Amino acid sequence: MSSFAAARAFPTLLEPTETQCGDAATRAPAEVPADFAALGLPARLVRALAAEGIDTPFPIQAATIPDALVGRDVLGRGQTGSGKTMAFGLPLLARMARFGRSLPNRPFGLVLVPTRELAFQVADALRPLARQLGVYLSTAIGGVPYDRQLEALEHGVHLMVATPGRLGDLVERGACHLDRIEVTVLDEADQMADMGFLPEVTALLEKTPAVGQRLLFSATLDKDVDALVNRFLVDPVTHSVDPSTAAVDTMDHHVLVIPPREKFTITASIAARPGRTILFARTQAGVDRLVEQLGEVGVSAGALHGGKTQRVRTRTLAEFREGRTSVLVATDVAARGIHVDGVSLVLHVDPPRDSKDYLHRAGRTARAGESGAVATLVLPKQRHQTMKMLSTAGVAPTETKVRPGDQALVDITGARTDLPARRRSQYAA
Repeated sequence: MSSFAAARAFPTLLEPTETQCGDAATRAPAEVPADFAALGLPARLVRALAAEGIDTPFPIQAATIPDALVGRDVLGRGQTGSGKTMAFGLPLLARMARFGRSLPNRPFGLVLVPTRELAFQVADALRPLARQLGVYLSTAIGGVPYDRQLEALEHGVHLMVATPGRLGDLVERGACHLDRIEVTVLDEADQMADMGFLPEVTALLEKTPAVGQRLLFSATLDKDVDALVNRFLVDPVTHSVDPSTAAVDTMDHHVLVIPPREKFTITASIAARPGRTILFARTQAGVDRLVEQLGEVGVSAGALHGGKTQRVRTRTLAEFREGRTSVLVATDVAARGIHVDGVSLVLHVDPPRDSKDYLHRAGRTARAGESGAVATLVLPKQRHQTMKMLSTAGVAPTETKVRPGDQALVDITGARTDLPARRRSQYAA
């Protein structure tokens, strides 16, 4: 194992201690400190957190922030909603605040994310804190004009939150140079692998200095992610505070076995429930069709998938987050970009393809200690394969046979049974 001093040539915020840089590559979760100051964050950042009403660290933050602050490469695994954004964002901002003036076209920090929605989520979470520290933050994402991104880079930014494709375009144009990157974060690395972004990610990492710090956060660590870790992280310390299954104490899992001809009837009654609800369909066409059909029976829903323009996707998420729409219908591609508190039910209208998709969908509810339920609609012929997939995900669901209007359906999901008869006849057809 190479020494910390040899692996990292840049000055650290704190001098590494023997405990922090010991021989153990994997750390056991420590007791969560009472506040962020105890983690070693600068006082100015702690005050900025307090101004935003953030004063108690989550376990993943307590585990990873001390190592990240002293410059260690960090490999963090935690379920979505566990607080990963602040786990990498706080030490990253602390580091950026030390650089003073930003440089044109040469950011000092980089966060790579798989989707535009996640880029906005990360930027929105970090921007208020960055502003308090005098850190300039910008995004580089596809689906929007280049003008503002080019202008921001020319003016100079400390930190870029980017998707691999758009950042690669900016690098090829000569508008962004990565030779001054001091800290690189890979967020949701497993999804980037699933979406086929590893070649772009690899090419971008090769352009960053080899002595830079790398932080990789992911819900799961498969062999594709391991390849990135082995190539680009130096003696990383690993923190895993959540199992790679859906064993969340505040999340209930249900399989609803339904008659084939009653699928939309049951879907509509569940979508009409009180409370914030996310429905998942397998295809973009399926999402659009379901939103249209729900509208015909009086249930207003927003559609979120990769075929929508960025402006529409941003507006749809904002309406859902602000409560103007209580139902969101999405595809798997959009799943990890939906970080909205207060989602009380996730409904799989179409069962997910595999256990990983199930976990990502399910992670939209029961976030950060909240309670929630996950229900999967299953036709009789889908039951065996679905139960096998859930077993792989570490889920032991409650299985119930239901029909429209059943009390069990109401008890499990809060479904409404009082839709007008005329409308029921429309969607039953």
